[in-house]
Amino acid sequence: MTIKQQIQRTTLRTAAALTALELTTHLPTEGRSSQTYHHLFDTIITPLGRRLFTPEDAHHLALEVVRRGLAPRLSRDAAGSGGGRIDMSTTIQRSDNKGIPLKFPGPIGLAAGFDKNGSAIPGLFQLGFSFVEIGSVTPEPQDGNARPRSFRLVEDRGVINRFGFNSLGAESVRGLLGEYRGEFGGRGAELAVVKRDDDGSEESKNDDSEEEGGRSVITNKLLWALGWAWHRLMIIPPNQGILGVNLGKNKTSDDEIGDYTTGIRKLGPYADYLVINVSSPNTPGLRSLQQREPLYNLLTSTMKARDEYASHAPVYVKIAPDLSLSEMEDVAAVVMETGIDGMIVSNTTNARPESLVSPNKREVGGLSGAPIKNRSTECIRTMYKLTNGTIPIIGVGGVGSGRDAYEKLKAGASLVQVYSMMVYEGPGVVSRIRKELADLLVENGYKSVEDVVGADCEDIYWNRVEERVKKRMEAEKI
Repeated sequence: MTIKQQIQRTTLRTAAALTALELTTHLPTEGRSSQTYHHLFDTIITPLGRRLFTPEDAHHLALEVVRRGLAPRLSRDAAGSGGGRIDMSTTIQRSDNKGIPLKFPGPIGLAAGFDKNGSAIPGLFQLGFSFVEIGSVTPEPQDGNARPRSFRLVEDRGVINRFGFNSLGAESVRGLLGEYRGEFGGRGAELAVVKRDDDGSEESKNDDSEEEGGRSVITNKLLWALGWAWHRLMIIPPNQGILGVNLGKNKTSDDEIGDYTTGIRKLGPYADYLVINVSSPNTPGLRSLQQREPLYNLLTSTMKARDEYASHAPVYVKIAPDLSLSEMEDVAAVVMETGIDGMIVSNTTNARPESLVSPNKREVGGLSGAPIKNRSTECIRTMYKLTNGTIPIIGVGGVGSGRDAYEKLKAGASLVQVYSMMVYEGPGVVSRIRKELADLLVENGYKSVEDVVGADCEDIYWNRVEERVKKRMEAEKI
């Protein structure tokens, strides 16, 4: 057999193998966006990770997988969800109508807590999140509480954590955000120091060594090319979206206003929005800041800091689901008085529903996941009514399906966040939520995400619909 015949036979066999692989898995063309890759992570790797690793070790491993670009990408079905019939974007203006409104490309985001320091932002956007919130970030580095500090409630599909704001600190996170903005652009890109790689001057330094290295250099370049093909020659969602930075205070600090001001000063220039977290149950005394007078003083001061250091960024406050009705009334009044731009409802809960069966329910810390889904939705509905639908709400707590997201939007959330349910559903849940939500909106006759917000609160809802119609008509005249 001649060399030409051998090449032809090998080429035909390779083409046949690739064709068979494509027809059965779609891996060659869709890669990490394929249903096969999603299925691998959601039904094999994620359950195996729960069996082999402690919750915190599994968390670190998952973050590293995302950081290295190995996690599933947004699926083709989710990318095309709604078939063009639904406007999945949401636009949120600051309460004072200053600055450029934030346009979220979709309503599904990542809640704070997964990427505390901003080390895996590009990979998180590739998962399919339209916005990513990092943190909580404290001014100074701190280790948080002693391990173990994270517990799965497998039977209840919940998680209890008492991390206690473990953080690299604002200065280190500023460096990571600078690297991200320097490479991908966005807020603060002009301040960022681009991290040098092997392109530029470093490459020229290695020219001589390439000649000496010979075969090893060729091998490295071949491996780089194969990696590039695997990661790039697929469906590539954007590596950036809306980036939020969640701020906390140091455990031993007595100056909460100073702590949050430091966070705004150092990280605000890189953030599309900022979050004042006063609701973690794992930092002593933090939740007392939700009381009327302390909250008013804190939010007034942080808004001034925002105007000075990050005038572009809306500021949201994150509240607990354990507030009584009178406490929620106080929070709503302060939010309206101070002109805060939005709320995140809600954080984890100290409560333990009687329905819990896992032995880990006795652990101290904040409960999240499926057990708090209904409570957080009810808190959203209450805060939406108390603010007459005028303050944007990001809803979080137990979102694991498109139906869960739909219920929170109807209750009054403009956007929703996901985190704990990925522990049980896997990273592919992001794509499934997007597709299921779009299908629900189509089935129920909605044309956009914004059209469903607050539908459970009929009086407020129809007033808001009338306002939107008037704005559209005015815009058409212009």
